[in-house]
Amino acid sequence: MKNKTKRSREKKRDRWGNRFALIGVTLVVLSLAVVIGLKSASLKERDLAYQIREENLLAQKAEEEARKEELEERKIYVQTKQYIEEVAKEKLGLVKREEILLKPVQ
Repeated sequence: MKNKTKRSREKKRDRWGNRFALIGVTLVVLSLAVVIGLKSASLKERDLAYQIREENLLAQKAEEEARKEELEERKIYVQTKQYIEEVAKEKLGLVKREEILLKPVQ
């Protein structure tokens, strides 16, 4: 009788031990799943921020390329005779020989 009782207690102890081990493993797996889920959410947020930043940088690049084109056109215009005459008239007050200068009376 003592052997049966002893075996019965050992089986119960083993069952409880197995249950605790199973619960422990389950808790570890669930905690890992939660941590991975949280990390995944933070990575998605960071990815979205990077996508927005990339779009902004691409737009800025397009603006700078358009500005580059304008500057290239300006560079060509600055080298023309028309530009030189314009600057001479506006900034230096010079006129051509055949032009008559009229000043308004104030």
